[in-house]
Amino acid sequence: MALANSNPNTPARQVRVGLIGYGFSGKTFHAPLIGAVPGLSLCAVVSRDAAKVNADLPDAVVYADPAAMLTADDIDLVVIATPNDTHAPLARAAIEAGKHVVIDKPFTLDLAEARALVALAEHRGVILSVFHNRRWDSDFLGVRRAIEDGLIGTVSHFESHFDRFRPAVRDRWREHDVAGGGIWFDLGPHLVDQAVQLFGLPDRVQASLAKQRSGAVADDWAHVVLSYGERRVVLHAGMLVGGGTHRFTVHGDAGSIVKHAIDRQEAQLLAGMVPGAPGWGDDPDPLVFYDGTAPPREVATLPGDQRRYYSGIADAINGTAANPVPPIEALWVMAIVEAAVQSSLAQASVALSLTDEERRA
Repeated sequence: MALANSNPNTPARQVRVGLIGYGFSGKTFHAPLIGAVPGLSLCAVVSRDAAKVNADLPDAVVYADPAAMLTADDIDLVVIATPNDTHAPLARAAIEAGKHVVIDKPFTLDLAEARALVALAEHRGVILSVFHNRRWDSDFLGVRRAIEDGLIGTVSHFESHFDRFRPAVRDRWREHDVAGGGIWFDLGPHLVDQAVQLFGLPDRVQASLAKQRSGAVADDWAHVVLSYGERRVVLHAGMLVGGGTHRFTVHGDAGSIVKHAIDRQEAQLLAGMVPGAPGWGDDPDPLVFYDGTAPPREVATLPGDQRRYYSGIADAINGTAANPVPPIEALWVMAIVEAAVQSSLAQASVALSLTDEERRA
């Protein structure tokens, strides 16, 4: 793939970004993180509410229609932060227009759509990436370091939770009975991506999805078990959890680690903190290590910084670094997300629908 400024002696230029969607994800995550990366310039936004956009981004051009922005010559990278069922068609149009593309998770609605986009991006010679920003969360970075350092030995059980207490069903597309709705498509890709980063592809997937809240029409509880030989990786998300669970629990043959609190970057963004400001990504909640003999001891958690995803994208477009989330890794996530849905429907464990070539990539 020929990229701009592939000569390392050529100064990197600003990557001009167009953002499609200025709802929760676009406004809370993408716009602030893009704005905090020196190599990126957020030039345009697609939204039906120009006043809302320009109140935050006075210099941005606001388009009412994605097609108009995709034909603009002054946009290099298109970021898609729209409802899940629009990801694939918008990404296809952007790639056909010759733009690099970042898609908010989930990549697509199914594995077939994901494969088609990967093939199209390769054919057109553009970068395609998925916003798996939770790779740069403090909680995950701390647990990953503890595992890689051998603190708990060989991992036998890994448990990852995204639990919330939201007993009232809200009128938003994520909680509607629509393609790509429900908690598994909302939070599952984060849980899956982190597991794959640590352990690779599982042998089989066993899942149970449920609608537990009064009035729920989309799944709001998900419990998924990934099998790696005798190792078990448990991924869980629920909307009726007032407390009492941990973000991560990991057991091994040399001990256990527990991480209670979740990374704070989302809360900081919602509070209006500018990414990179003093205290950004700091996590005062330590990991706790148990070895069955000595008293538990605390292990400091690494700071998180989701800006690293977008700085990686800028470097990849300028030809100085690899794509931080290459399409094949996003494809792996979709294979597991899809397998979990199939497993829940069949009430049985299922294997991943990946080719040998996709598994080896």
